[in-house]
Amino acid sequence: MTVNVGTIDRIFRALLGIVLLIVPFVSGLAMFDGTAATMISVVVGLVMLGTSAIKFCPLYRIFGIRTCGL
Repeated sequence: MTVNVGTIDRIFRALLGIVLLIVPFVSGLAMFDGTAATMISVVVGLVMLGTSAIKFCPLYRIFGIRTCGL
């Protein structure tokens, strides 16, 4: 795996991942009353945290995007 996620991108992904993991459980929003929205939010949050941690995004590889320096 080649690193293709830069520092600013990693920070943004980590913050978004944390928010997506927390919001369904503490927000009280009606959209999270159902299981589907909660599960989608948790899965996307985990993917964001994972790609931030390993500095690699498979979609970036497919589309040829790099947000990090060489």
